[in-house]
Amino acid sequence: MATDEVVLEARDIVKNYGGTRALKGVNFSIRSGTVTTLFGENGAGKSTLMKILSGVEQPTSGEILLGGEPVAFSSTIEAAEHGISIIHQELSLAPNLTVRDNIFMGREIMRPFGGVDYAEEARQTRALLQEMNLAIEPDTYVSDLRVGQQQIIEIARALSVNSRILIMDEPTSALAAAEVETLFGIIRELLARGVAIVYISHHLEEALEITDHAVVLRDGSMTARAEREDIDLAWIVRNMVGDNFDLGSPPEGYEFGDPVLTVDGVTVLDPDNPERAVVKDLDLEVRAGEIVCIYGLMGAGRTELLETIAGRGRVERGEILLDGRSILGDSIAERIEHGVGLVPEDRQRDGLVQTFSVGRNLTLASLDDSMTRGSLSPRKERARAKELIDAVTVKTPGPDLNIGGLSGGNQQKVVIGKIVATDPRLILLDEPSRGIDVGAKAEVFRLLSERARRGVGVVYTTSEVGECLSIAHRIIVMSRGQISAEFGPDATKDMIMAASGEA
Repeated sequence: MATDEVVLEARDIVKNYGGTRALKGVNFSIRSGTVTTLFGENGAGKSTLMKILSGVEQPTSGEILLGGEPVAFSSTIEAAEHGISIIHQELSLAPNLTVRDNIFMGREIMRPFGGVDYAEEARQTRALLQEMNLAIEPDTYVSDLRVGQQQIIEIARALSVNSRILIMDEPTSALAAAEVETLFGIIRELLARGVAIVYISHHLEEALEITDHAVVLRDGSMTARAEREDIDLAWIVRNMVGDNFDLGSPPEGYEFGDPVLTVDGVTVLDPDNPERAVVKDLDLEVRAGEIVCIYGLMGAGRTELLETIAGRGRVERGEILLDGRSILGDSIAERIEHGVGLVPEDRQRDGLVQTFSVGRNLTLASLDDSMTRGSLSPRKERARAKELIDAVTVKTPGPDLNIGGLSGGNQQKVVIGKIVATDPRLILLDEPSRGIDVGAKAEVFRLLSERARRGVGVVYTTSEVGECLSIAHRIIVMSRGQISAEFGPDATKDMIMAASGEA
């Protein structure tokens, strides 16, 4: 197959959901040996188009050509048989199965006389993981892996099938910088074999590193397409949202207050390996109204530090003070009551109750505010939910909508709103922009700036250097459980990456 040959073409694709038209006559083509990046805000139609191309859904009208021949996929299995695989944004691994089981699920290797050949599956799994520079044994249970490691297993499962077309929907959303480079190396190898790749990412600068062509969707229509040499960040944002975009700058015009958080010589041990410290003799102070960004590679200890402050980790030695008072003996609920709020890395699993409504998720941590004479007042709770929806600008038809009906960005705002409802003194956010689009990211950072202006201390982690240089007054770089550097808002990307061990 010649490189740059059109292998798949979608013509005049329309998709209706009841009275809503999600795709409005979209034309889209994919070339062999190249990366086509699809940009667009949540709700623009990106995932809908990819679901149609991969057999998850069927178009209302329009046609798909594969190798110049019309095709229609009734399932993902049928699409896979034609060489099309998709890596979804939300993890779809079975946590109670091993890495090997997940990679070969549905296509087990059988022995000549019956039974699964587990040894051969393990051999192939180990070879695949080594190719991705991942030091994980095939018999490791997925539930024992961190989110970033699970994301790489998801990618490995898709790559284990010899696909001609590989669709990657936010494949790096939970990956550290070094893991992103590993993935990009694998992508380049696939391109050399003639594989066509569709890449969807809200990490705009990252996507520009790997793309050959770009397509922008907005409100179900294609608004622009261009070759790499004609693309920059301004072009992407202009076609996505219609105006210039800025994550913001550190809030000014006020002085910081007294220390809200004091971390003094804290050491935290790995619960799975007590011989190893994940946080080592760490000191940190955050003042009222201050925004602190913590940057570091996966394994640096960022998540463990935030979870320990919130009460999820056990301090081996050291002290943690909130407004000068020790909270080491406090439970998670008591820390929330005293003003500590955590927005976790995995909002789906740890931040939201998927069976609850938007309103109930918002009020869940502050139900005492909706009580009357010892009983929950539905009227008060609904009124409080509406106040919070307005306060954190959640786009929803009302508080009764199930949380699953919101976009990723609006779900993240619900998690933040739940914390805001507790009237916190300190907000901790672990990768707050993971998996949300450029517009929602700006809204989240505006919310954090607004809270800081009200005297709240804000600490957020990120694996995107650009996010450190947006609203943070101070940038902390962590490496191997310790603070390796500290910068002001005038730091550069090179300085931050060098301090983290990336340069």
